[in-house]
Amino acid sequence: MSAEKGVRLLSPSAKLLVFAMPLVLVSFVVLVAGPGSSGGLLLSDYSLMRWNFGFYKKHHLHSRSDQAAGGAVARLAAAGPRMAVLEGHNKQIEEEPSAHTFVPKMMEVTATEPAASAPASLEVSHGHELNNFTVKDGVDDPPTASKPVILPEKALPRREYTKLDRLEASLKGARSTIREGMDNGSTGDPDYIPVGPMYRNANAFHRSYLEMEKQFKVFVYEEGEPPVFHNGPCKSIYSMEGNFIHMMETNARFRTRDPERAHAFFLPFSVVMMVQFVYVRDSHDFGPIKQTVIDYLNVVSTKYTFWNRSLGSDHFMLACHDWGPEASKAVPRLYKNSIRALCNANTSEGFNPSKDVSFPEINLQTGGLRGLVGGPSPSRRPILAFFAGGLHGPIRPVLLQHWENKKDPEMRIHRYLPRKVSYLDVMKKSKFCICPSGYEVASPRVVEAIYTGCVPVLISEHYVPPFSDVLNWKSFSVEVPVKEIPNLKGILAGISPRQYIRMQRRVVQVRRHFEVNSPPKRYDVFHMILHSIWLRRLNVRVHDERL
Repeated sequence: MSAEKGVRLLSPSAKLLVFAMPLVLVSFVVLVAGPGSSGGLLLSDYSLMRWNFGFYKKHHLHSRSDQAAGGAVARLAAAGPRMAVLEGHNKQIEEEPSAHTFVPKMMEVTATEPAASAPASLEVSHGHELNNFTVKDGVDDPPTASKPVILPEKALPRREYTKLDRLEASLKGARSTIREGMDNGSTGDPDYIPVGPMYRNANAFHRSYLEMEKQFKVFVYEEGEPPVFHNGPCKSIYSMEGNFIHMMETNARFRTRDPERAHAFFLPFSVVMMVQFVYVRDSHDFGPIKQTVIDYLNVVSTKYTFWNRSLGSDHFMLACHDWGPEASKAVPRLYKNSIRALCNANTSEGFNPSKDVSFPEINLQTGGLRGLVGGPSPSRRPILAFFAGGLHGPIRPVLLQHWENKKDPEMRIHRYLPRKVSYLDVMKKSKFCICPSGYEVASPRVVEAIYTGCVPVLISEHYVPPFSDVLNWKSFSVEVPVKEIPNLKGILAGISPRQYIRMQRRVVQVRRHFEVNSPPKRYDVFHMILHSIWLRRLNVRVHDERL
């Protein structure tokens, strides 16, 4: 009753105010907390801000990491303790169908930072829950959505590049330079500029050779004792084994005593010396030779980390003896991964042109080239074809069966030369010199023909001629299939005088690449062997050890 009485005592304006106040309060509540209002949008915006902030942080960290690894040095992925990742052994610089093209194709170097060295990061889930975060490396749990927070910016540690990283970066630069040289032409050279159809790509070869001279370094393992190690023949049909070992160990330009600076590692054993001092004569047992190789690699792989780091892919051996390929099979990684420089470059016996090197068999009976090099002009070579040699292997009997004792003055095919007839003199009077394989595919007659200016005729199966990555053998030699031996004279006589003269001149031009010099001269056989090894090393990327 008192309340009703109080209301009656109010003035009309006061009564209106009393009735309006509840309506004002209700309107205020609806505006502030009603469903679908701006308060919900603010919460939604905050959720979006938190997700975007987390995404930005993660993206920002990776961008910083990529920047730190920019420049010439590519970031290399970890491959585990004492391991390596080998890439692109059988790729080529030039998109050619041949298996013996100039150099394997340039690789793109891409990598991600090793997980062990990555900075602490905050990963953000893409789910619908606001607080669905995953925190690593001790980062505190993110705060709840009730209040925003600004995460502190952490400076990324600057990456420390190893010596191997820098070596690999220098090789990447060399690959780019070679690629540019394929199109831009050769640079100046005071001694020699490769040019002509004798080369698969003369410009690329020249650039590659100059890059090799500028930076290629080889570490020669010092373990092992003569006569099997650090030694080899220099006056025999296998003379290149001893010559290369001696030249490599005494060469100040390419040899380094610091293995951390080396692009390649040389295993200085001689298969010829193993046959002489380790093999049991007439036993037909390769076991002692293989065990010698196994023991040597056990020594160097235990003392040094480099063999295991690359799985042997940046190591190389060199053998001119026929048993060189068999000796390499003693250690699977030596056979499969390492660069094998072989005279007996037989693809049917595992020779792989994309990683192995074919080099020439040179018979230096006196240890030098005196009297071996040179010959008359094409017009003073009356003999069409010449061969003299024993019945070795499956091909020579076929050759002698069809052409020996034919009493054809143009076809001088002999098992044994008549007395007082000089082998070299007859070669110098011949247009074409027949070079059939013997028991193995390689023959010293190939280089003997080149020395005397006689166009070599290769009769073999599964043989990769020396330096086929650089030299175009079809431009200065003739390849005759075994089944075409009965037609040999017709094939050679069918080559026009003009074409023969071109081929003979090219033989003389490429001769410098097969000459043995002491000390070595630029572009000679020592440097060509080394260049072939350099090309194979360019195609291998060794990842540094990341623990």
